[in-house]
Amino acid sequence: MKKLIFGFVVGLSLPFIMGYIFLISGGMPVATKGSPLPLERFVARTAIHAAMKDEEDKPSPISADDVNLLAGAKVYNNHCAVCHGTFKGEPTFIAMGLFPKPPQLLDPDDAVNDDPAGEAFWKIKNGIRLTGMPGFDGHLTETEMWQVSQLLVNADKLPEPVLQALTLKTQ
Repeated sequence: MKKLIFGFVVGLSLPFIMGYIFLISGGMPVATKGSPLPLERFVARTAIHAAMKDEEDKPSPISADDVNLLAGAKVYNNHCAVCHGTFKGEPTFIAMGLFPKPPQLLDPDDAVNDDPAGEAFWKIKNGIRLTGMPGFDGHLTETEMWQVSQLLVNADKLPEPVLQALTLKTQ
């Protein structure tokens, strides 16, 4: 019976001991050029979708009219473009140095505008751990966060004045 209990304790402890040895021996990739570990993407995606499940389908309280889209473009240029790029712009050096690479949200070839407004709002408000994506709650108003969310959701059909505003470096 003692051998069974000892075997059980060793069997439970071994993965934790091996994980600790892996960490202290420098086996964990921490540089931004490192590749993700096999389960890293799965764990990250599963956790974020579970965290925002009640909010991702939340409807936007503001409309996607020109006024809100222009305001969203101004906020985007001032707070988001440094990582997520300008309209048809090249990724910045900051974006190229981050891991994982931030999506270029306004690049027509890489645009990620299939997220519902509530999901975009959640990400803007709360940020995403271990990605470089900060949370803007307390720094932007709720209206500003919704304006940027509407901008991103409608990125493939923005009116010309909004597109022009997004090609500017700052406003």
